Amino acid sequence: MNYTVVFSPEAEEQLVDLYRYIAAAASPDVAARYTEAVVSYCESLCVFPLRGTMRDDVRPGLRITNYRKRTVIAFTVADDRVYILGVFHGGQDYETILHDEAVH
Repeated sequence: MNYTVVFSPEAEEQLVDLYRYIAAAASPDVAARYTEAVVSYCESLCVFPLRGTMRDDVRPGLRITNYRKRTVIAFTVADDRVYILGVFHGGQDYETILHDEAVH
């Protein structure tokens, strides 16, 4: 069974911010390649959505996986969908951000 991968508006915004950050630090081409690779990695969760680490301590049903050790992808799996909640790069405090979102 393949799952449908859905990006939250926050995750989409984080990908745009990541692109801008890398484009300024390196080049638009490097930024495009990296962010496209992150999106492809997220989309690959459609086949094996239960990979990563469970983080119920942060938010119920939360799973975390890494892309190239520098980018954390936060997601949940429900029914036949994988919901990408956030894409955090370079040591961002995803735990606090996701915990605060769950409380509000």
